[in-house]
Amino acid sequence: MNLRYCILLFAAGITTTAFSQQNREQLIAASQAGASPLFFDPAAGEIPVIQPPAFDNTKECTVRNGLPNFFNKVRPGKPVTIAYIGGSITQGVHCYRTSSARFIQSMYPSVKMQFINAGVSGTGTDLGACRLYEQVTQHHPDLVFIEFAVNGAYKEGMEGIIRQLWKADPNIDICLLYTAHNEHARIYAAGQIPDNVKGLETIADHYKVPSIHMALLPALLEQEGKLVWKSDNKTPGKIVFSNDGIHPITEGGDLYAGAIARSMQTLQTGATPQKHTLPAVLYSASWEEAKMLSPQELATFSNGWEKITPKDSVYLKQFAGWFPYIMKAEQPGASFSFKFKGTMFGIFDIGGPESGQMEIEVDGKPAKLKPMLPGTRLSEVTAADGRALLDRFSFFCNNRYRGQFECIKVEPGVHTVTMKISAAKADKRNVLGEKQLADISVNPAKYDRTVVYLGKILLCGTPLN
Repeated sequence: MNLRYCILLFAAGITTTAFSQQNREQLIAASQAGASPLFFDPAAGEIPVIQPPAFDNTKECTVRNGLPNFFNKVRPGKPVTIAYIGGSITQGVHCYRTSSARFIQSMYPSVKMQFINAGVSGTGTDLGACRLYEQVTQHHPDLVFIEFAVNGAYKEGMEGIIRQLWKADPNIDICLLYTAHNEHARIYAAGQIPDNVKGLETIADHYKVPSIHMALLPALLEQEGKLVWKSDNKTPGKIVFSNDGIHPITEGGDLYAGAIARSMQTLQTGATPQKHTLPAVLYSASWEEAKMLSPQELATFSNGWEKITPKDSVYLKQFAGWFPYIMKAEQPGASFSFKFKGTMFGIFDIGGPESGQMEIEVDGKPAKLKPMLPGTRLSEVTAADGRALLDRFSFFCNNRYRGQFECIKVEPGVHTVTMKISAAKADKRNVLGEKQLADISVNPAKYDRTVVYLGKILLCGTPLN
């Protein structure tokens, strides 16, 4: 496995020990989804109501302050909105979201419920905190499930999500969901908790929100020889949890959903309505100021940029749910600038075969970027060694398009940022690796370009004119 691929796996929040070369195509497939419809009907696909297997383990669900406001709305029959925010495991139809929503509706069949799918493949709590208002909070949810344990589990971003929700409405109930890849499953089977989940549990404890270890039962079933965590083939007499070690297929997804079903039955008892109060900040206050803005809402663009509508594009229409419009440029030197007060800026964009690289200036000086944490797309501006270019082409951009993002941390204060398309071109053949050279070999001109598709500008802070 080459170094470039290891870096990409870390960027996706996945440890390299969990993957071999044969998993590349599965990982790519799971990372290619565009925007899913935001609202979904769990019964639309004829999803049956699951019958969760009996499993009595006190470690599966930690109740803390529970979900008091949600249950005290549904009991007298009041309508509710339930949101799911997470990565590709949340976005996927059969990974847990749809069947768990179907079960919750079955608990109160006469209650009008609407459900939100705010899953975005290949992203963590850093982008989650930025997109929270647009995709979740403005729709006034009563209950929010948050799933980011596999995608980096960045603690500061998770804290920002919780604080944003309760600043918007202290009646919102929150539940953290912990998914797992195959290495995590072995840790659960040994009676331990993965380190990334331990970090999220400190937040759950601090804010007194319930959490569910959805992988506990499947991990124990694997230990007992009743389940195969990763297989491309059916295994007689055993449950196949996933094809790639991360994304559950239907049977595995129903095991995840079963953990939620059992926990919801536990959580519905003894709930007293309350307004949730925000305790002191545990890790960072920066991410409660996270947001994303449409490009022209904040930035000034040079010549060379055009505004395009994704729904009118053959290649980009799958991203219309995220980006009402996109600013596109290709000529080196084309730039945009904006000013803000805060601690982080970034972009939410689209990568594809023609994607180029960008140069960044902060307060009039060229910025070098140093990656901060595995499992995040978070870098910091540094005066020391760092990458001088922000590459918008990756291993996942071989004749395909994907949503992607970058977050760049700066010292607190007022900053002016300029981002400019570079004339330098990435070595795309090297990035793709030996097994992905067919298309670039036949269509080299498609890759020999420097295009940027900008969908949103990300901030932790306040935009300034």
